[in-house]
Amino acid sequence: MRTLLVTGPGGSGRTTVAAATALDAARDGRRVLLLTADPTPGLPAGPDPASGSGPAPGSGPASGSGPASGSGPDPTPGFPAATGAPPTPAGLTVRRLDPAAHFRRELLALQAHAGPALDLLGAAPLDDDELTPLPGSAPFTYLAALRDAARQEWDLVVADLPALPDAVALLALPEQLRRYLRRLLPPERRAARALRPMLAQLAGVPMPPGGLYEAAARKDADLAAVTDLLATPATGVRLVVEPGPAAAGALRTARAGLALHRLPLDAVVANRLLPAASPDPWLADLADRQRAHLKELYEAGAPVREVPHLGRDPRTPADLALLGPLAPDPDTYQADAAAPAPPWPVEDLRATEGALVWRVPLPGAAKSDLGLVRRGDELALTVGPFRRLVPLPSALRRCTVTGAALRDGELRVRFAPDPGLWPRTP
Repeated sequence: MRTLLVTGPGGSGRTTVAAATALDAARDGRRVLLLTADPTPGLPAGPDPASGSGPAPGSGPASGSGPASGSGPDPTPGFPAATGAPPTPAGLTVRRLDPAAHFRRELLALQAHAGPALDLLGAAPLDDDELTPLPGSAPFTYLAALRDAARQEWDLVVADLPALPDAVALLALPEQLRRYLRRLLPPERRAARALRPMLAQLAGVPMPPGGLYEAAARKDADLAAVTDLLATPATGVRLVVEPGPAAAGALRTARAGLALHRLPLDAVVANRLLPAASPDPWLADLADRQRAHLKELYEAGAPVREVPHLGRDPRTPADLALLGPLAPDPDTYQADAAAPAPPWPVEDLRATEGALVWRVPLPGAAKSDLGLVRRGDELALTVGPFRRLVPLPSALRRCTVTGAALRDGELRVRFAPDPGLWPRTP
């Protein structure tokens, strides 16, 4: 299964590009799932997958429904004109995510699970119609949708994510939550469940209820499914930008954040490109400046896909079809055919420099935005607005950090073996 995670700065048109990508792949005969929290032009959406009533692959509500064609308003001279398009393919399923409904369901389920304890405390239960989502709850809706998608059979999943940098924070969330669960409820303590009644009676030793560990195990399994989906080489991120003064900066920020979490950048989508030649002097000047910023995107080294400006907002599947071929290359649908994330190798320089060097690719990172702190067997890496706690390779856990340098988009962290911990050679 191929997974494309679409994000970009606010207002860059990422939802439209995600819809056009899903529609293009479905017209190639693929079974495609589009996940979005926003309205999609001309594509009717089905239920939130978290409700458990989502359709099976290839039988979604978008199958053969919705407006099949239409030219909309008269095209602006020099811009593409919509033509008749075939009906929405049967292989396309669009699921509209509802963060508010997901929050209510999860909170009510938690309330029901903790009902006996809440009754003892005299708590008044909350009703569905009085609940409103809390800030920060929306990312959990995306995680639930990706979890469900990972457990189904699709050829392609296109996820319309929030804007940067919230999208990177969302993709980092499964790993962070699993780390918190392991710290708060260590898996090895689950083996003591059989001794819980006895320990509770001996000297009043408190023991967490068994249901707590069972719930933690279920949540860990859900998060593991999303983590595995994000870690497979068949998953990539598409960055949608509108070529302009801020485009290169957005690309640098996105590349640094994605590299920190080892998520490959599939492509940069240069959206709303004006016609290269226009009889209107104002449009021609604007197009020239846009092409100069587009050149900066190409020079950054990431694959670039160009999407034309239609001279109007895309409103129908026919309009989406004019945005060009956006489906992934056919030979990248298999995990072993897609480009994996760059490795983080450890270079052994003990013979020449008495050190080991951990090489961490961070394209787009700036020295002024970097932070590095050793914390036990972990390294806390900060790149601009992004931060990640990375477990050290086993060899480096017996070393001390002696320095770090950023060169050519690669962070090189030097470690010196600790004589008290490093194995002695006879």
